[in-house]
Amino acid sequence: MELKPGLSALVTGGASGIGKALSVALAEKGVFVTIVDFSEERGMEVAALVEKENAKFHPALKSPSAMFIRCDVTNTSELSAAFEKHLATYGGLDICINSAGIGNPVPFYKDQTNGSGSWRRTINVNLAAVIDCTRLAIQAMQAAKKPGVIINMGSASGLYPMVADPIYSASKGGVVLFTRSLVQYRRKGIRVNVLCPEFVETELAAKVDTPFIDLMGGYVPMEMVVRGTFELIRDESKAGACLWITNRRGIEYWPTPTEEAKYLLPSSKLKRRYSFMAPLDLQLPQSFEKIVVHTLSHNFRSATSVVHTPLRLPIKPDNVLVKIVYAGVNASDVNFSSGRYFSGNNKDLGSRLPFDAGFEAVGIIAAVGDSVKNLKVGSPAALMTFGSYAEFTMVPSKHILPVARPDPEVVAMLTSGLTASIALEKAARMNSGEVVLVTAAAGGTGQFAVQLAKLAGNKVVATCGGKEKAMLLRDLGVDRVIDYKTEGIKTVLKNEFPKGVDIVYESVGGAMFDLSLNALAIYGRLVVIGMISQYQGEHGWKPLNYTGLCEKLLAKSQTVSGFFLVQYGHLWQHHLDRLFHLYSLGKLKVALDPKKFSGLHSVADAVEHLHSGKSVGKVVVCVDPTFTQQVAKL
Repeated sequence: MELKPGLSALVTGGASGIGKALSVALAEKGVFVTIVDFSEERGMEVAALVEKENAKFHPALKSPSAMFIRCDVTNTSELSAAFEKHLATYGGLDICINSAGIGNPVPFYKDQTNGSGSWRRTINVNLAAVIDCTRLAIQAMQAAKKPGVIINMGSASGLYPMVADPIYSASKGGVVLFTRSLVQYRRKGIRVNVLCPEFVETELAAKVDTPFIDLMGGYVPMEMVVRGTFELIRDESKAGACLWITNRRGIEYWPTPTEEAKYLLPSSKLKRRYSFMAPLDLQLPQSFEKIVVHTLSHNFRSATSVVHTPLRLPIKPDNVLVKIVYAGVNASDVNFSSGRYFSGNNKDLGSRLPFDAGFEAVGIIAAVGDSVKNLKVGSPAALMTFGSYAEFTMVPSKHILPVARPDPEVVAMLTSGLTASIALEKAARMNSGEVVLVTAAAGGTGQFAVQLAKLAGNKVVATCGGKEKAMLLRDLGVDRVIDYKTEGIKTVLKNEFPKGVDIVYESVGGAMFDLSLNALAIYGRLVVIGMISQYQGEHGWKPLNYTGLCEKLLAKSQTVSGFFLVQYGHLWQHHLDRLFHLYSLGKLKVALDPKKFSGLHSVADAVEHLHSGKSVGKVVVCVDPTFTQQVAKL
C-alpha cells in the first residue's frame, strides 16, 4: 500500500512511545490519524502534532485530520465505539496499528494477588485487546470492500523468552502467533503483520535494567521501528509476516525459512488449499513424441532428436503415466547428452544409446498402474527423472512429487530451487548475519539462492552480466549487485568486502571459482553446484588443476564442498513444500525467462538460449500449449 495523503489510520496506544512516533510519522505522509489511548492529556498533544503535520498536505481541510479518543482497550464497548467514530469521520479504515501495551506491574515470582490486579491486566492489554482490535479492523475493512493493512505490535521478547517478565513475554508471543495465523485474509485484500522490536527508549523500556539493555546492543532507534512499520505497510507481499528489529542484526524477517520449514504442511495439504482442476477430456493417444539422445555430444542439438514412440498400456504395476505440461531446461542438459552422468567407459556409454533426455517436469497424472493407491488420475505432479522432454512419461510412483499446480513456476522450484534450498542448508550450513556471494545469480538456481539467503537474514552479493539481470536481482532484494559488464568483480569484492565473504554459492567455474575462493573469509564455505563455463566446447568438460588449493583452505580454516542434487533425493519433497509455501505467501518470487519455447522441437533452441548467457530467470519449455490453454479457460 502506498502511503499517500488522504488515507486514514487508527493507532491504539498512540499517546506515547512507539504509538506516538508512528502517529506522527503517518501524519508526515498526509495520513489522517485517530489516536486511541487511556491518557487524555498526552493523547490531545499527539493529536495536535498530527494536525500540524497534516496541515502541510491539507491546508484547506475543514474536517479534522486527527482525532483523540479516550479509551480503555480492554473494554470492548469503548473500543467498538472508537472504531465507529473513526469510520463515521473518515469513511473507512486503511491502516490499523495496535500499539497499546504495558509491562507486568508486579513481578510474576512475587505476585500474591492471584493475578486479579497484575498479570491478567497485562494479558488483557497486550494480547486480548490486540485480538479485539484486529477483529474490529478486519470488519471495518471488509465492510468498506477496500484493501487494508493491520500492524500488531509484538516484541522481541515474543520471539525468545524474557526471564525477567514471563507474562509480558507470553503476551507478546501470543501476538506474534496470532498475527502470523491470519495470513489467509490476504485473499480478501487485508494484510495483518507483526512488528517485533527489541528495546526502544520508551517509558516501558525504562523499567528494564540499563546493563541488560547495553548487553543487548543498546536501544533500537525509533527510526528503525518507523522504517520497519512502513515496510510492512508498503510491501504488498507481506502478509502474516513478522519483522524482527535489533541493533545487533538490523531488520530481518522471522523465522528464517529453515526454521519455518520445520512445521510446514505437506504438499497434500497445500494441494487442497491451492486447488487445480484438470481438463475433463484428458485422453491417452496411441503414440507420443519424446526427445532421445542418439549420439554422445556436448552439442545438445546434434546429439538429440524428436522421435515417435507407441504408448504401451496397461501401465506397469507401481508406476504412473504423467502427461508433461512444462519441462525445465538446465545447464547440465549438455553434460547429460554427452553421457557425463553415466558411469563406465566410452564403449559402455555407447551401448546405452539411445536414451531419453530431460531432467525435470510438471504435468498431470494420466493413468496409474496396479498397487498405486495414493495417486489419482488428474492430479498435478512433478518429477525429476530422466525422460522429461516428452509428451508422456512413465515413472515409478515413488518418484512422483505431489504439487499444488502444474505451473512453470513449480518447474523452476525443482532442480533450480531445490539445489539452492538444500545446498545452502546442508553444504553451506547457512546461518543469519553472514555475507553470501552468489555467482550467475540471475539464472534459474541463482534467483532462489539470493532470496533464500536474504530471507535467512544475510547480506547478499550477486554477480551477473547485463542491465536486465542486474535489475532482476535488485528486485529480488540483493544488497549488492555486481554487473561484470560494467565493473570488475575482483575490485568490488576487495574494496567493499575486505574481510571476505562467509559463503559462496558458485555455479560458473573456471576463473570465477578462483576469484570466489580468493574472496572467502576465515571459516568461509564455498559450495560448488556447477561450472557452466566449462560445460561446452570442442572437447567438452575438461577438469582443471587448482594448485595450492589445500594450502589456501588450511590457512583460513575454509571449506569447499561439492553439491549434486541427486544425492539428496530424500529431502526433495520437504524442501519443495517449503519453497511452494514461501511462494504462496509472496515471500519468494519466481523469475521465468521471458523468451517463450513451445513444443518439444523448441527444446534445443531453449538449451542454446540458456548457454548463450542471455537468459534471465528459469528457462522453461511448454511441452503442450493446447493443454495449458485449456487449463487457463477452466
